[in-house]
Amino acid sequence: MLISRGTDVIRLLADPLRARIVDLLADGPACTCHLVEDTGARQSNISNHLRALREAGLVTPEPRGRYTYYRLDPQALEEAAHHLGDLARRARVSTDNPRECP
Repeated sequence: MLISRGTDVIRLLADPLRARIVDLLADGPACTCHLVEDTGARQSNISNHLRALREAGLVTPEPRGRYTYYRLDPQALEEAAHHLGDLARRARVSTDNPRECP
């Protein structure tokens, strides 16, 4: 079990293609055909990554006629950024407090 949705987002974005998809969606909603064209990846690969991003709450599908557009959820990214910020603050505070060995 992962700690938080923020952690899930960080784990998901570790994949270069998923990170590229998120980067592209930051510029606005796009359908799978746009993402295939922009990344050069296969449609099935893009669809699998979109499913993982959707299940994590990072993207939202929007049906438009025959196509489904995917919109990035900025709040999910903000939560991940907040999680990383908390880790950095904890590390900064505890940098001079090493654990004692038994």
